[in-house]
Amino acid sequence: MSLLMLTGLAVAPPASADLLYRRQLWSTDRLHMLQLVLNIFVIVFVWNVFVATTRLPILIGWTAAAVGLMALSFRLSRKRIGRDYAGLERRDIIVHGAIHIAQGLVWAAATFTLPQTGHPEQVIALWTLTSCLMAGAAVAFSALPLAAIGFLVTAGTSGFWLFEREYGPNLLALATSYALVLLIASLKHARAFGSHLRTSSELAEKSEVVSLLLREFEDSGADWLWQTDSARRINGVSPRFAAILGVSPEELEGKPLVQILAGKDWDSGNFTPELRALAERLKRRESFSNIVMPVEIGGAIRWWELSASPRVDDNGSFLGFRGVGSDVTQQRQSSDKIAQLARFDALTNLPNRLQLSEALSAALEGVTKWNSRCAFLMIDLDRFKAINDTLGHQVGDKLLEQVALRLMKACGPGETCGRIGGDEFAIVMRDVTDTYRIEQFALRVIEYLSRPYEVDQHTLYIGASIGSAIAPRDGRTTETLIRSADLAMYRAKDEGGGVHCQYEPRLHIHAEERRTLEIALREALEKDQLHVVYQPVVNAVSGAIEGFESLVRWTHPEMGAISPAKFIPVAEDARLIAPIGEWVLRTACAEAMNWPHDVRIAVNVSAEQLHNGQFVACVVSALAQSGLPPHRLELEVTESVFMREGTTATEVLEQLLALGVRLSLDDFGTGYSSLGYLSRTRFNTIKIDRSFVVSAARNVPESLAIIRAVVALANSLGMATTAEGVETQAEVEMVNTLGCTKIQGFYFGRPMPANEALLLFRGDRTSAVA
Repeated sequence: MSLLMLTGLAVAPPASADLLYRRQLWSTDRLHMLQLVLNIFVIVFVWNVFVATTRLPILIGWTAAAVGLMALSFRLSRKRIGRDYAGLERRDIIVHGAIHIAQGLVWAAATFTLPQTGHPEQVIALWTLTSCLMAGAAVAFSALPLAAIGFLVTAGTSGFWLFEREYGPNLLALATSYALVLLIASLKHARAFGSHLRTSSELAEKSEVVSLLLREFEDSGADWLWQTDSARRINGVSPRFAAILGVSPEELEGKPLVQILAGKDWDSGNFTPELRALAERLKRRESFSNIVMPVEIGGAIRWWELSASPRVDDNGSFLGFRGVGSDVTQQRQSSDKIAQLARFDALTNLPNRLQLSEALSAALEGVTKWNSRCAFLMIDLDRFKAINDTLGHQVGDKLLEQVALRLMKACGPGETCGRIGGDEFAIVMRDVTDTYRIEQFALRVIEYLSRPYEVDQHTLYIGASIGSAIAPRDGRTTETLIRSADLAMYRAKDEGGGVHCQYEPRLHIHAEERRTLEIALREALEKDQLHVVYQPVVNAVSGAIEGFESLVRWTHPEMGAISPAKFIPVAEDARLIAPIGEWVLRTACAEAMNWPHDVRIAVNVSAEQLHNGQFVACVVSALAQSGLPPHRLELEVTESVFMREGTTATEVLEQLLALGVRLSLDDFGTGYSSLGYLSRTRFNTIKIDRSFVVSAARNVPESLAIIRAVVALANSLGMATTAEGVETQAEVEMVNTLGCTKIQGFYFGRPMPANEALLLFRGDRTSAVA
């Protein structure tokens, strides 16, 4: 842009003329209010200084000229702003320059007419005002050299008159130099403005090309491109970028990138760590990639991933950033959900085992740092399994959700509760002062969890067994403390449930013994250390042997004989009961072939075996391998086999009955004793538990009534009854009187090895009384 084009004295190229005139006049109009206030102040100041020495008509005339030009300039400025600088032409620049040349002449006229000889203070005041106005014009009209030159030249000539007339060449040279400096500075600013405008036009053309490329990229993909200028303000806004933010491109143009990303937090400065990291990269003009941050759009949080590199021109000057953005909200939500699942229980939304371990680790760090104590409570629900098996998993899950809510209610700021798995929960207690607090808290939890629950129109009752361990007394590591609390919880279960037990060192010793016993039991299966003994079952009237119940025994080479009451629970927990049961079945069937053809063998069957789909095939195999007729095999089951959900056990029993195998319901009366079991499955025998026999022998009315009721029920259903644990003559006479058909107990024979059982058949079986 030449200087003549900037003055409006030469015609600018049509392609850039409109932009040139807009930028020139806008640069001065943005200061028009300041100019107006300044001019009013100057006129007031002139009146204050010269009203006493200047003839009033002259002062009024000068003021009228100054105010008229000021009003005209202000009116034209407001008019341009009102029509948003539309339709500007070269003559608007010339008119603007002419007005300010006239203003310069008005001030030159003031120097000729207003100061009076002998009043140096008036000369100083007038020149000071003129100097300030000249400096202001040089700044305000830096883009309008015609107005700047016209005002500076006309107003500056006043210095010649003022100083040449009164004060000699020195001050005259000073005033002239001042005017020349402002004039040269104004011209340099005008040239700089022209260069900047030309560069801006070139950049605008390049930006248009880039925008076309960006638009093509955005239309073909899910990402968007963005760029900033050197001041980190958005420019060249793409429609896709604006659409994602829900605004127009014009609204985004020129806004700081950080302000757009900060949203409502821009004023407070409360930025997210991700936004601070991005702002720091922008400030350092460093490339960045894959910065993921939250952005609020329309009241909802979206997650953006931004990458960018700095832009430079051919001279290496920084131009801004250009980058790409992606909306990764869906991916972020998926990863958050995965993280949630990794640290929270999906059913109850409580912290899971992982997060509980982290909470316990943090509590243990506090124990070490502050020399304090913390506790870990392991909770197991009592009777939950029975509800889950009878009413189904859906009811069980809803019950667990209610349990979780009660646990959260029971816990305060110092406790963290979570779900370990199944029906096991846990609580981390921080900064525990004494064991009494743990005891009281545990009892409160038990009381909370033992209240009735309403689930799907069922009123459910469960309880809780709690074991606790305290750090550092019971362990200094997460694993040790959890194991100690677990052992204490099993102790609470062994005591019948519904109680709280604290860890004691002997519990660890007991657990070690149990683990040793499990290892030894596995070896016993492999090394044939188990053996089967047989206890006679006799006719209640004649005493003749009708069969035997097979019972497993274990004699360890080092520990000696181990009680079934000790190793059977271990076998059940270690899932060894099924292989042991199969071995007993095959052994007992083979041994029964040595007895008379009408003597039966009874074998106990566990719930785990009955819920195994291969159990019927196992029975068929044992019968085929031994040659034993199916009617000579009697399988004894307890009521617990019916407590699991589903009909697997009932279907298996029906298949066994179809084979001709007999069934016996063991320990009837000690469990739930539902008549539904008897109607659901066609049992051949009901066995009455020894506890009723002993009580009935002591004439306890309830036990006598129970045995009579069971005998009457069995008779009506065509079943036999076996009284267990009969040891005295009085008990024999009593069960005979009550109508039991078979008797089993020490009175007729203890469990005996196979060879001793075989000896009973050498004579008359009716004399086989121990």
